[in-house]
Amino acid sequence: MPIIAILFPLFNGLIAKSVFIYTLGSRLQLYNSISVMASIEFNLFAPYNKGAALIGSFSNWEPIEMEKGDDGYFRTKVELKDGEYQYKFRVQSKSWFFEEDQWVDVTDPYATDIDESTGEDNGVVKIKDGERILDTYVWQHDDKPLPPDHELVIYEMHIADFSGGEDDPNPRGQYKHAIEKLDYITELGINAIELMPVKEYPGEYSWGYNPRFFFATESSYGSTAELKRFVDECHARGIRVILDGIYNHSEAGSPLTQIDHDFWYHHEPRDPDNNWGPEFNYEFYDEKLETYPARKFIGETVRYWVSEFHLDGIRYDAARQIANYDFMHWIVQEAKNAAGAKPFYNIAEHIPESTSITNIDGPMDGCWHDSFYHCIKEHVCGDKFDLEQLKDVIDCKRQGFMGATNVVNYLSNHDHDHLMVELGNRQIFDEEAFRRVKLGAALLMTAVGVPLIWMGEEFGEYKPKTPDASKIDWTLLKNDLNHSLFEYFKGLINLRKNNHALYTENIDFIHENPEAKVFAFSRWNDEGSRVVVVTNFSENFLAGYHVPGFPSGGTWHEWTANYEVEAGDDGIMTDLGPYEAKVFVWQ
Repeated sequence: MPIIAILFPLFNGLIAKSVFIYTLGSRLQLYNSISVMASIEFNLFAPYNKGAALIGSFSNWEPIEMEKGDDGYFRTKVELKDGEYQYKFRVQSKSWFFEEDQWVDVTDPYATDIDESTGEDNGVVKIKDGERILDTYVWQHDDKPLPPDHELVIYEMHIADFSGGEDDPNPRGQYKHAIEKLDYITELGINAIELMPVKEYPGEYSWGYNPRFFFATESSYGSTAELKRFVDECHARGIRVILDGIYNHSEAGSPLTQIDHDFWYHHEPRDPDNNWGPEFNYEFYDEKLETYPARKFIGETVRYWVSEFHLDGIRYDAARQIANYDFMHWIVQEAKNAAGAKPFYNIAEHIPESTSITNIDGPMDGCWHDSFYHCIKEHVCGDKFDLEQLKDVIDCKRQGFMGATNVVNYLSNHDHDHLMVELGNRQIFDEEAFRRVKLGAALLMTAVGVPLIWMGEEFGEYKPKTPDASKIDWTLLKNDLNHSLFEYFKGLINLRKNNHALYTENIDFIHENPEAKVFAFSRWNDEGSRVVVVTNFSENFLAGYHVPGFPSGGTWHEWTANYEVEAGDDGIMTDLGPYEAKVFVWQ
């Protein structure tokens, strides 16, 4: 197959190259570049290290001396042509696990691309038109309107496992494959995706809670441009993208640990039973440089990710372990400032949840509502019946939360088994299991709070939780029971997004019958929207069950079975199946 390259001659003393590549007469690609040298600065913040040098492919890996300034930065400039180069820093470490002032080679903590292929973790710098670039992606859908926090239905997604479980041999598990499934997400009704961490981690598979490089994206998922396209394609469909951020700790081999461990991190774990790596020290203030080193680094990380990838929210992992509200107030504001005028949702993972993190003086907009998960799981599985506990998690105000966006409810997430697994562990299978999952789904979508679905929950994924690769099984959707569950979730999500009573924190428990394990609650707003949910947590079929105290007389539409019922002064009569919820919408 002939390839012809045409080079044009000198122009104004520079080599102007327009390289046209032809294959069988068809032009494949056009490269226009000017081979001019540009002075590119490399810098490293290491204020108490004695010496540092730059090494890279541009110097045949011979050290280039760096000069230290009063601001704590080592700097040097290198003349480079347009292209890609690999590099590292050689530093006299101050970390306690090295010899004093030992020279060590470290990756740039601010590197935006890492080459893991050789095992050296070299940083990669890209030069175009004499400037550093990340990529050349052009955003297409920044003008699309996005839903506010109170309207969100969130879908938690792990890029590696979201695709690849289809009924064909094609390998998947990257951003481009997730893009291929966005129409499915849209059909389901999802309007926010919460991505599990996508910062570069060691190896080829992880959940991402061991970030080694805080400015680089996980290379096995695709390029930075492909991540941007994923976000852009989400925005085109009115879907917000929330990123799971790890700011409590880093992976042990992260560059800052090698440069000067105790300048950025606590010397040792504060809670050894809940330790996942070196923990950032947000309390340490450097009086000489007038900065909080860990806050400085994480602040720059957050601003970079929000502005570069046009994010719409952050989930803050291990907020209880961070245990510094002053820092969290600051970082939340940094994130919102970087996002600009668009809606931005800051969510804490604080297990167990605490009202203090979201209420008047709290730093966060919302938090994961883990008590909702535990309570609904135990009741759907038939482990117990505690009406007061159910009321507490369905109406988070009873626990002390102030508003509907203060809690994110879920039936499962990446830390827990799917509800189908929990039911199977109790020998509950087939139609009975699907019926109970539907009961959980009805409560998830009608409780006060923002609902979140862990990928696959919507069609009955059954694989147990594992730290190993575990693709969700898309072939399940071919089964009638699984597809019926998907349609049930789809309908409930549509109800959740379109009935404004479910946006509010307004809820009244209108009927309680602990002996029969039945209760009902009403959701409402001031504009006249009304939803009443009647639940049966018993194994009994209750024919002609009387529900008194309906909030309004007249015609109500029962959503799950699609029929009309008239409510009088004494309420309604309805049949309640075992472990079933009826959802009545006022017409």
